[in-house]
Amino acid sequence: MRFIEGEFYHLYNRGVDKRTIFTSITDYKRFLALLYLANSTEDVRIANILKDHAYEEIYDRDRGKSLVAIGAFCLMPNHFHILVTPIVEDGISKFMLKLQTGYSMYFNTKNNRSGSLFQGPFKSEHADEDVYLKYLFSYIHLNPAKLKDKKWKENIKIHAKNLRMYVEKYPYSSLGAYVSEKHIITNPTFFPNYFSSRNEIKNHITDWLERD
Repeated sequence: MRFIEGEFYHLYNRGVDKRTIFTSITDYKRFLALLYLANSTEDVRIANILKDHAYEEIYDRDRGKSLVAIGAFCLMPNHFHILVTPIVEDGISKFMLKLQTGYSMYFNTKNNRSGSLFQGPFKSEHADEDVYLKYLFSYIHLNPAKLKDKKWKENIKIHAKNLRMYVEKYPYSSLGAYVSEKHIITNPTFFPNYFSSRNEIKNHITDWLERD
């Protein structure tokens, strides 16, 4: 797929053989840090930065110019979702190469393994319609609901409020950034202004919970 600046793309991948790729809180923190550090046009020595600094400190670093703008993301035990738009030419490919290579090297070293961690190159879908792009914000952020209740769609009328609270507080997605209006990894300014307030994002999530 040819990625066009100003267009929006849903990127995702899972562990090879559907294996778990996040086995600890540290794994999740590492990937989140990479979402931030790998999103740079500069040749950043990510492993050295993370070796010398606490995870919380790296978000204060000046990365220089970003490769992509991230509108939403969610990390699940065996896969991830990212919604992006490229800012520079070939930005998505460069960003995803840094991201997946950096995490694979960390994971393999930590677990004394070799070989591919992900199911080949990342997958992508072009969000070329406004209604689909808006849907992706909810689809990505609702992924953790299945961790709370595998049959959540069947039980939604009973558990809608609890599920909404669960996905809002899930620490490995960008929904918390929208609710708190504190964006570090995400940069919503490059995306349509669907949600101008915390209540709007909460109502949107609730609407999709009940719709599905």
